[in-house]
Amino acid sequence: MSLVVIVIIVFAAMYVYKKFLKGIDLKDKNYTYIYIGKNDSFEDVMNSINSEDIIENPTAFSWLAKEMDLEKNINPGKYRIIDGMNMRQIINLIKYNKQEKVKLTFNSQIHNLDEFVEYVDDKLELSNSELEDVLTDEKKLREWFKLDPDNSFALIIPGVYELSWAVSTDDFFKILKEKFNKVWNSTRLAQAKKLGYKVSEIITMASIVQNESAIESEQEKIAGVYFNRLKKGMRLEADPTLKFANKNFGVKRVYNIDKEINSPYNTYRYKGLPPGPISLVNTQALDATLNYNKHNFIFFCAKPQLNGFSDFSSTYDQHRRFASAYQKAMNKKGIGR
Repeated sequence: MSLVVIVIIVFAAMYVYKKFLKGIDLKDKNYTYIYIGKNDSFEDVMNSINSEDIIENPTAFSWLAKEMDLEKNINPGKYRIIDGMNMRQIINLIKYNKQEKVKLTFNSQIHNLDEFVEYVDDKLELSNSELEDVLTDEKKLREWFKLDPDNSFALIIPGVYELSWAVSTDDFFKILKEKFNKVWNSTRLAQAKKLGYKVSEIITMASIVQNESAIESEQEKIAGVYFNRLKKGMRLEADPTLKFANKNFGVKRVYNIDKEINSPYNTYRYKGLPPGPISLVNTQALDATLNYNKHNFIFFCAKPQLNGFSDFSSTYDQHRRFASAYQKAMNKKGIGR
């Protein structure tokens, strides 16, 4: 082989390496992300990559992508581009759908449906309007969850969900439905039916119980109080519903002025359960509600020791004494809102 041929081969190899095999340089970053939407075209993908200033030679990248048949294999999602990757590796990420799943955590930090929609809209490609279309769809809610728009917040089961950034609306709600059905299995459905309540009503009751106490034994006893009040036609008069109605989610104490709000969630004003849950509900609270203690108490008040437990009573006079002791303890500690 002549020296000239060797030189040509070497320069050709250097050209190919520089154009296609040389690793990208993200400068001061170890990685970055590109997002490919459900309806993105090949040009959209190229623009997304170019906008992140990932590729030194976009023309060469576009040519190689076409050669590797990326045009026919665009998979929407979120992709992590790591410093040092070459063009072929980046193209293969998208072509073979090696996307990074997005983690969504639904917990007590989500207080209502608006916050849920806002959170999901921020994390996924799904828009507010797409989510709200389902959450107001009476037919779909009834068919999938046995719920209605007034209590659609009940369909969200707390936990961590891993899914594609570009998940479709239907697939997103199918994932929620799968989790919902795991919790609302035949056993829990039978328990709710035996108690004479709808699933949505049990979830709503459990949300109130959960916000009254985190202690399971207390939850069972508190649930018993609220069921007793419903049976007697009394108002629930549950403080957590006032926090929800007034959007005072983090306050430690409620006052009489809070009871003045004209809201269907104000259980001091309106009888029966509120329209829907006042928070996301964990399975412990659901089971405590479904297996509530049967007793004669119709009042309860936090103990003055403020240890998470309550004093229960069957007469108003006894309850007033317990309430007075609790209020004095709160005042002594300087606990207000």
